[in-house]
Amino acid sequence: MTDSAIHESSAETHSFQAEIKQLLDIVIHSLYTHKEIFVRELISNAADALEKFRHETLVNSDLSGKDDALEIRVDLDEEAKTFVITDNGIGMTRDELSENLGTIARSGTKAFLQKLQEGGQNDLSLIGQFGVGFYSSFMVAKKVTVETRSYHSDSQGWRWESDGEGAYSITSAEGIARGTRITIELKDDDAEYAKDYRVRDIITRFSNFVNFPILLGDEKVNTVQAIWARSKNEVKDEEYTEFYKFIAAAPDEPHTRLHFSADAPLAINALIFAPKENVERYGFGRTKPGVDLYCRKVLIMKQPEELLPEWMRFAKGVIDSEDLPLNISRETLQDNRLVQKLSNVVTGRFIKHLAEEAEKEPEKFKEFHESHGQYIKEGVIQDFRHRDDLAKLLRFETSKTEKGEAVPLNKYVERMKEGQTDIYFINGPSRAAIEAGPYVEAFRARDIEVIYAFEQIDDFVLTNLAQFDEKKIVSADSGDLTLPGDEPKGEGEELSADAAGELCGWLKTALGERVQEVKVSKRLVGSPAVATTEGGMTSTMQRVLSAMNRDGSDVSAALLKLEINPRNPLIHKLNDLRGADEDFAKTVAEQLLDNALIAAGLLTDPRNMVERMNQLLAKAAGA
Repeated sequence: MTDSAIHESSAETHSFQAEIKQLLDIVIHSLYTHKEIFVRELISNAADALEKFRHETLVNSDLSGKDDALEIRVDLDEEAKTFVITDNGIGMTRDELSENLGTIARSGTKAFLQKLQEGGQNDLSLIGQFGVGFYSSFMVAKKVTVETRSYHSDSQGWRWESDGEGAYSITSAEGIARGTRITIELKDDDAEYAKDYRVRDIITRFSNFVNFPILLGDEKVNTVQAIWARSKNEVKDEEYTEFYKFIAAAPDEPHTRLHFSADAPLAINALIFAPKENVERYGFGRTKPGVDLYCRKVLIMKQPEELLPEWMRFAKGVIDSEDLPLNISRETLQDNRLVQKLSNVVTGRFIKHLAEEAEKEPEKFKEFHESHGQYIKEGVIQDFRHRDDLAKLLRFETSKTEKGEAVPLNKYVERMKEGQTDIYFINGPSRAAIEAGPYVEAFRARDIEVIYAFEQIDDFVLTNLAQFDEKKIVSADSGDLTLPGDEPKGEGEELSADAAGELCGWLKTALGERVQEVKVSKRLVGSPAVATTEGGMTSTMQRVLSAMNRDGSDVSAALLKLEINPRNPLIHKLNDLRGADEDFAKTVAEQLLDNALIAAGLLTDPRNMVERMNQLLAKAAGA
C-alpha cells in the first residue's frame, strides 16, 4: 500500500512492540562496547538504500530521479549537539517506516533476540545480520527523528520520532525529498559526535570504501576506491600501487599482490600484498598483522590477529565477505567457522600464488624468499593445514649447489642417489663451517647431497616437517645415522677391532659422566672424532638447550656419544699414550672431546678447555 492510499492528518503515537523494547534496552545498555559504531551502522543503511534505488533505476527506465547523483551527507552542529545523516536513496512509505522501525515484521528483530538469548547478550556477531543497526543510534541519542519519502511517484513525506523509551510517533511531513534523513539529538555525554574531526576519523576508519560519496559538510571524505571489489582486469598497476601505499602506509611498491574473487565456500573479494622489505630483519620488533576485514566494503575489524595464520602477519590488504556478520567481535572471531573457512581459502590461494611465482618468475621469488623466508619457515612449524604446500616453497643451499644458490626440496629429491631413501641436512653458521666439519665427510665420500641450513630455525623446521614427498628428513649429525653405499675408507692403517674396542672402553672411563658412550665411527674419513646425540636431538637443538641452562653446563651426557676414527693418526697416538703416560692421555682425551663439541657447537663453557690447552702447549714446548 502506497502513501496515496493513506490519509494522515495528525500525529499517531504507537508503543514499540515488546521485542523492540527489549532490543533497545540491550543495544543501549549492553551490546555495544564502542558507541562510535552507530556512525558505521547508519552509513551502511544509507548505502543500502542508495544501492536499492540504483537497482530500481536499472529495471525502471522511466523512474523519476534516475539521473540524480547518489550520495550520503553528514551534517554536524556542535552548538545544537546534533548529528544528521541524509541519503537520496529508495526511501520509505508510511507502512515501511512503521514496519521497519517499530515492529518485527521486516527488521528481523524477533529472530535477532532469539539468537541473542541463545548466544548471550554480548554476542556482537549477531547485530548486523538482522537489519537492526539503526537502533544503535539510541546509544548516543536523546531523541531520533527520521524523515523519509519513498521513491514511488505518488508518495508523500513522513516523520518518525522517538526517544527510545518505549514509544514512537509518525506524522505526515511536507517538503521531504526522496530518501531518508535521520537527525540525532545527542546526549550531553556524547556531544563529541557533533565534532568534525571525531566523525571524520570514524568515517575514514570504518566506511572509507563505501560505494557512494560520503560528504561531511561539503567535503567528500571517502576518497580512495575499494578496488578489491572490482575485476582485476579493470584495475591498473598504478591503482594497485596507490592503494597499497594507502593501506600499508608504505613509501614503495609491493613485492607482489594477489587479487581474487570467489563465490564458494564463501563470497570473498580479497586483495593481499606482500611488501618488498621484512622490517623484522632489521630489529624493528615483531610485525603486526596488516589485513583488514570488511563486509560489503564496510570495515568489520582493523587488522585482527586471528584473521590469518600468524606466519602471514607480513601481508597487507583487505578481505571482504558479505557472508560475515557486520559486528563480529574479536572474542568470537577465532571461533567463528565462517572466519576459519575464509582464512583457509585466502591462505591457500596466497600460497598457490607464491608457488606460481616461484615457477614462472624464479628470480622474483628468490628475492621474496631471501627477505620473507622466515615466515614460510614459521608456517611449516605452526600451520598444520598448509604445511605440505608451504614446504614446497622452502629453499636451501646444498652440497651440490654453488654458494648463494638455493633450491627447493623437490629438486633435492629428484637428484637423490639410487638406494637413497632419506633427505639429509646439516645445520651450521656458514657453508665454510659446515664443509670444514666432520659431519659431512661420509656424505662427501659417498657423493650424497646434503642440505645446508644456516639458521637455527631451519633445524626446527626440517625436524618438524619430518618428511617430504614420502622421504624421511634426517639430520646429518644424528647419532644413529645409517647411510646407503659402502663404508668410506680413509687413509692410514686401521686399529684392530680388539684395540679399537679397548680404546673405546678406556675413553669412556677417562671421560666418565661427560659421555654416554664411546664407539668406533662408520662415518668419519679424516677427522679423529665426532660428537653425536641420541633421542632425535640434533646438535642445533642441543645448542639451544645448553644455552638455556642457567649454570652454563654443556649438553647432557645422557644424550652424548663420542665416535672415534680408528684410522686417524691422533687416535693411534692416543692408543699408545694411554699405556705410556695415562695421566697425559686423559688430558688429550678430554681435549679430543672438547674439540668434537666445538665442531658441533655444543661447548658453551670453554674455561676448562683453555686451561687444558695451556697445559698441552706447555708440554709441547717442553716447558
